[in-house]
Parts: sequence; C-alpha cells; structure tokens
Amino acid sequence: MIELYTAGTPNGRKVSIMLEEIALPYTVHPLDFSKLEQKAETYLKINPNGRIPAIIDRENGDFPVFESGAILVYLAEKTGKLLSSDPKERSITLQWLMFQMGGIGPMQGQANHFVKFAPEKIPYGIKRYMDETNRLYSVLDRRLSEAPFLAGDSLSIADIATWPWVDARHYIELSLDGYPSLKAWDQKLKERPAFIKGNRIP
Repeated sequence: MIELYTAGTPNGRKVSIMLEEIALPYTVHPLDFSKLEQKAETYLKINPNGRIPAIIDRENGDFPVFESGAILVYLAEKTGKLLSSDPKERSITLQWLMFQMGGIGPMQGQANHFVKFAPEKIPYGIKRYMDETNRLYSVLDRRLSEAPFLAGDSLSIADIATWPWVDARHYIELSLDGYPSLKAWDQKLKERPAFIKGNRIP
C-alpha cells in the first residue's frame, strides 16, 4: 500500500495518475495549503522541503519518497512499468522527465505566479515566463511530431510528468492551437482512464 500526500496541483496529479496507470493500491491524504498542513512538523518528517507530493511505501519498511520526479522513478522501478530497462531507452525517458522538472514546471509555475498571484502586474515578468513556456511547448511539439510519446513509441513517466502541466495551461489561458502534435498528444492522454481518474485526485 502506498500512502499519497498530495493536493490539486500539476505536481500532485503526476503521482495519482502514475498510481492509476500502474494499478498500485494507494490511500490519499489531501493537504490543505490554507492551513499550512504541508509545513506541519509531522509532514516535514516525510518531506523536509514542505511541499507536495510525497509518498510512504508501507511495503518497503515505511519508506518515504519526496519530489515528484523521484517518486515517478521510484514507482516505475518498484513495478517495472513505464521506465525501460534498456539503457538508451531509459536515458531518453529520463531526459524528457528532467526537461519537465527543470523547464516546464518551473517556467509555467512562474508564469502562473506573475499572471495570477503577483500583488501587482509586472509586464516584464509576465512576458518573460509566458514566452519561455511557449518556447518549451514548441520543443514538446517538435518532439511529438517525431514520436507518439515523449520517450518514443510507448507511454512513460516522462508523459505522466508533463501532461498535468500542459493540462493546466487553461489557468493562464495558454493555447495549443500553434502546436498540432502537442495538441494531439494532449487529447490522447486526457482520454486514458487512468489519467481521467488520477487527474481528479484529490
């Protein structure tokens, strides 16, 4: 049994989608940001960074794992699913996973902040992060014009990490109209039963 500590954000939804795809039993513990539950001392023992998501693997000595990318790799290795054992295929998957972790998540996250939460509108900040998010989307679109999934011919943890951020584009009114391959990929993934269910958690 996996204990999942999460909230309704793209990073949180990566893990619930992953758990649904690999059909691993799990229990959800939603954290209320308004109550700063992610900063509680009991939670900091699971995730010292005080962010979501995090898991505890009860089948592995109550082993805690934090950081969404690390959780996806851990679950893939635990089950032998969605991460190839072939060195080259594995590397390609991890490259696109890191592209999401180091690029799309931080840049789109900053766009979200400057568009929705900054106490004053800062045109430079909005333009910088919206432009960079669009540039990263163009990289995804180019890759998906070459292969049906980010790592190649089959679904992987790279797709699971990336899709919740692309799905959250509506939050800042980003469009996929200029990215036909990315748009087709988005449509394909959002129709998968595991993506539908995992995206609703919590």
